[in-house]
Amino acid sequence: MKIKSRTTDKAATAFFYMVAGAFVFLLLLFVGYILYHGRERLNLHFIFSAPTFMKPGGGIGPQLFNSLYLVVLSMLITVPIGLSAGIYMAEYAKPSPLTRGIRFCIETLASLPSIVIGLFGLLVFVNATGWGYTLMSGALAVAVLNLPVITTISEDAIRNVPSSIKEASLALGATHWQTICRVIIPSALPALITGLIMTAGRVFGEAAALLYTAGMSSPALDFSDLNPFSYKSPLNPFRPAETLAVYIWKVNSEGIAPDSRQIADGASAILIIAVFIFNIVSRFLGRYLNTKFSGTTK
Repeated sequence: MKIKSRTTDKAATAFFYMVAGAFVFLLLLFVGYILYHGRERLNLHFIFSAPTFMKPGGGIGPQLFNSLYLVVLSMLITVPIGLSAGIYMAEYAKPSPLTRGIRFCIETLASLPSIVIGLFGLLVFVNATGWGYTLMSGALAVAVLNLPVITTISEDAIRNVPSSIKEASLALGATHWQTICRVIIPSALPALITGLIMTAGRVFGEAAALLYTAGMSSPALDFSDLNPFSYKSPLNPFRPAETLAVYIWKVNSEGIAPDSRQIADGASAILIIAVFIFNIVSRFLGRYLNTKFSGTTK
């Protein structure tokens, strides 16, 4: 009987190792294929120069900046709302039909395709507001897309804080709100920051929701103009903005340059590297904060 159990355990262990290895192999194959085809464009000129239409040699500088700026704008909108919702669901919401309704709405919103969020953004943030295709419209659409994710991450991080820490704070005379602000959130900060950075990486690669909100073109940006109200200023949130992911789709579908395939390959490689950097930074930062706040050493 023991021999049979050991054999079954070894077989199950080998199976799960094979599954994990298959996932790693597929990831390496996918990333390696993209980086191999885009290797010739992995240089500073391609990263910082502007696109050139109908002639070869263009870059992705404005599109890369638009993507980073969109991440900042969307997170400025999403984090306060999502964190507040997570605090409410974890600390204040009691089991009731209202709470179950809120959870159902969060789960439904999380399952909506991004293209549906984009169409909603087109109707509300583009047409109803009169802004047109702008960075702000895209940031709001992406914020709607990521709100359920941020809310769930915040709620889980706060719930995972040991109850003894909360009880100790309350026993020392702190109010519930003081305990949340000064004890619970700092204790949950490693998990919160890890989730937020990973969500930011998701924003960086989003395309479908931005086709209908941020637009598929961008004015010629003047990076010396820092006036956020100027149309050509890169800091103006109310201007059309073509992000890197949208530009990859556009350059592949429209063929606006003779070397469109090379541009798309290089831009895809840069996008993959950026997403990897977001995920790696989130892991190391989360581990560092967890070590710092828990008082342990590794």
